[in-house]
Amino acid sequence: MKKSALINSELSYVIATLGHTDEITICDAGLPIPNETQRIDLALIPGVPTFIETVKAVLGEMQIEGVIMAEEFMKVSPAHHEALIGLIREEEAQCGKSINLSYVSHEEFKIHTQNSKAVVRTGECTPYANVIFQSGVVF
Repeated sequence: MKKSALINSELSYVIATLGHTDEITICDAGLPIPNETQRIDLALIPGVPTFIETVKAVLGEMQIEGVIMAEEFMKVSPAHHEALIGLIREEEAQCGKSINLSYVSHEEFKIHTQNSKAVVRTGECTPYANVIFQSGVVF
């Protein structure tokens, strides 16, 4: 469910059409994207846009109630993982609701992306900088 304005029309449209529990994935530049899943490719050059910038933009627009990450993200890229967790905690404080965090193996994560309405590809080149957001409701 949409919360506010976003300039990218494809991304804004996908978020506007999400129903409760629908999912979108935000990924680094290297995550394989299933052919049957809508790809929103924001990547310009390595590092642009960043994973965290993209997450901030999406969280400004999308109400979330669940998050899925690869276990490897926390271990291999702890700074990016902590930045993401910080944004999720801020989102919880703003919406007054807890957000469920789940971890799966990277292989399970890649399979799970097939359930996403869209995969948003960033220019991020940090290993395992990927997240699946489950849509919540604003009420």
